[in-house]
Amino acid sequence: MSQLEVGAPAPDWSLPDAEGNTVSLSDFQGRKLIMYFYPAAMTPGCTTEAGDFRDSLDTFTDEGYAVVGVSPDAPSKLAKFVDQESLTYPVLSDPEKKVLLAYGAYGEKNLYGKTITGVIRSTVVIDEKGVVVWAKHNVKATGHVAMLSKTLGLTPA
Repeated sequence: MSQLEVGAPAPDWSLPDAEGNTVSLSDFQGRKLIMYFYPAAMTPGCTTEAGDFRDSLDTFTDEGYAVVGVSPDAPSKLAKFVDQESLTYPVLSDPEKKVLLAYGAYGEKNLYGKTITGVIRSTVVIDEKGVVVWAKHNVKATGHVAMLSKTLGLTPA
């Protein structure tokens, strides 16, 4: 598994959202982007993290950031997740794990004392020019959004 280097160009991607519409990195050109990678919709940790991003979205957008979530879930499951959690930002489907791999968010990890292969909860921040300015892997679901806000120097809206 390779992890992204700060200062490197963000790997290009195009993925379907919960409605099956294609969303691409190029759609965010000229804007700052927060991409967070999570293992599975509608699980406790992922629901907490998604809700924290939803609840903090105004803080991010006020500072010019867009937010997208990426998981290996199918668009149909993501649609239920969006409805159930009233998510107001795109969640994207990467069942082939190509984007997850390119961003260092899929590989070996330790889960309850066992080494497994799976999604590594991660967040990557990309600037307006498509350059990685911050990347963190193995983040905790709870408190991660607050830590990210503090790291980016943002104050709640």
